[in-house]
Amino acid sequence: MATAEATPARPAATAGASRGPLAALRDRPAAAKLLLLALVAAVVVPVVHGRWGGGIWPEALTADLSAPLGDVTDWIVSNRDSHPLFLYFFGHISNAVVLSVRGVYLVLLALGWAGVTVFAAAVAWRVAGLRLALTAGVSFLLCGLLGMWVPTMQTLALMVVAVLASVVLGLLLGLAAGLSDRVFRILRPVLDTMQVLPAFAYLLPVVLVFGIGVPGAVLATVVYAAPPMARLTALGLRGADSGVMEAVTSLGATGRQRLLSARLPLARKELLLGLNQTIMMALSMAVIASVIGAGGLGDRVYQALSSVDVGAALAAGIPIVLLAVVLDRTTEAAGRRIGAEPTGPALLHGWRGWSLAALVTAAVAAVGRAADGQVWPDGVTVAIAGPVNTAKDWMVDHLYTGVPVVGGTADLASHFTSGVLNPLRSGLTGLPWWSVLLIVAALAWTIGTWRTAATAVLAMAAIGVLGVWEPSMDTLSQVLAAVAVTLVIGFGVAVGAARSERLERLLRPVLDVFQTMPQFVYLIPVVALFGVGRAPAAAAAVVYALPAVIRITTQGLRGVDPAAMEGARSLGATPGQQLRQVQIPLARPSLLLAVNQAVVLVLAVVIIGGLVGSGALGYDVVFGLAQGDLATGLVAGAAIVCLGLMLDRVTQPTTRRQRQES
Repeated sequence: MATAEATPARPAATAGASRGPLAALRDRPAAAKLLLLALVAAVVVPVVHGRWGGGIWPEALTADLSAPLGDVTDWIVSNRDSHPLFLYFFGHISNAVVLSVRGVYLVLLALGWAGVTVFAAAVAWRVAGLRLALTAGVSFLLCGLLGMWVPTMQTLALMVVAVLASVVLGLLLGLAAGLSDRVFRILRPVLDTMQVLPAFAYLLPVVLVFGIGVPGAVLATVVYAAPPMARLTALGLRGADSGVMEAVTSLGATGRQRLLSARLPLARKELLLGLNQTIMMALSMAVIASVIGAGGLGDRVYQALSSVDVGAALAAGIPIVLLAVVLDRTTEAAGRRIGAEPTGPALLHGWRGWSLAALVTAAVAAVGRAADGQVWPDGVTVAIAGPVNTAKDWMVDHLYTGVPVVGGTADLASHFTSGVLNPLRSGLTGLPWWSVLLIVAALAWTIGTWRTAATAVLAMAAIGVLGVWEPSMDTLSQVLAAVAVTLVIGFGVAVGAARSERLERLLRPVLDVFQTMPQFVYLIPVVALFGVGRAPAAAAAVVYALPAVIRITTQGLRGVDPAAMEGARSLGATPGQQLRQVQIPLARPSLLLAVNQAVVLVLAVVIIGGLVGSGALGYDVVFGLAQGDLATGLVAGAAIVCLGLMLDRVTQPTTRRQRQES
């Protein structure tokens, strides 16, 4: 006993060390995962390297799909006009889409420019108030002043049909997933994949079945825009208050009554948010679908891209932004007003207000029709293409080359290509294929679960099996370079915006415009300033992804607990120390979300950059669309899906508990 009492207490560090390495690894799960992966690699890599070697993906592990896909293409082309599947199924769908779009367009023409403008203002007034009503009215008038009334109505008609179909499809899928755990588990990976798939990859299969034109454009838009509605509907239904549901059940309500009287009303905010996201994605896709004959504003932008006409692109791009702002603000305001007390005179509440809006719209439309005002008068337009192109020519003349010190935009593009893109591409293609899989596994498993890592590795392996390893590494190099530039600029601007409310207010309208501008519009000025190649595509991707990164990061930094910030200041921490030691660690989820969104958005534009010479997978998709080559285009599209899925998994933290809850 005396000996035991005489034994001195060991220091805490010594006590911790005596717990052994297994206990220490248990406290550091990321290190434990990497150690286990290293042990597995030490056994597997020598066998794999001895069997298939290093370097690029081995030929023995690839599958040549060109022959079977070519046979499918030939069969579809040969039977498109005669097979019952096309005549009595796809044909009816195509006819229904054409008739629906044409019907909506004729209604818009019947209302006339004055009726459509008043209708948009009236809906905005009933939903969001007078200020947004004025914004909606002025926005539609500006579309006419820019000489884009008819293309705007064409795009709006396509949008109405596509959004209605997307909402119906999304609601059906969301209801099934929200009411059934099994359906939710099945749909979740499908919706995840569709969410990271760039819009460009949807076009080729649709064109093959429906051909060039409005039906293919509408259906591609529906497929692209329906997932957010489905996901948010399921989220709203599954997140219904359990106490309310128990109360409704105790009253003897049937399943249908519980759905209609409790679940759906409780999920109204999620449903309106889903509608908002569906509208924005449908508008973005409607512009991209101009490549396959959607017409409207997107076609004007696409034609401007073909001729590098910045003025014409801006003239068509501004109405797209105005439509996006009006639709976004209207649906967002509708979501905010749920449950709020109505304001204004009681006479204008409920159905009375809507009836008044309908009567005013009908009266204005009748007066406009009597005055032959179906379309905007040609004599009341403002041509901005000329002045914009003049300004663009001046910038090209003074900035393209010959600028002191930096040399000009052409030199910057050349240096970026030779100093960043080329070494990065060479490094990725020079790595042994199995080392790329190991890196992907390490990144995904460190921030997620083994399922996350397995999904990411299988996605990369599928790229190799498809036989497009080298172009995929080329695309990946462009994405990584653009993401790095986006994060450096975005985090820097976001830190300033988080510290200065004035800067945030100044940035807000700029970010709104940049976030709603279609991807095509970004390509035109960068091509004019930087020429064609991979650098312009990367520059357009940076500009397109910056608004989301800045917004998410700013919100994350501003959302840090004020008590933690006050505690750091009371201890004498400098602003830099507060940022590094308090804000960044506490805002880590938002920062990782910003990285994830940067990757997804950059990938979308890099793929579209195939139109301006970015090469790699984007060029293969463009070539497949232009030539109707299903083998080339569809294989590239599948590789894009896999690449997007892998990038999403390695930048999206997932714990085992989150996985089980979702």
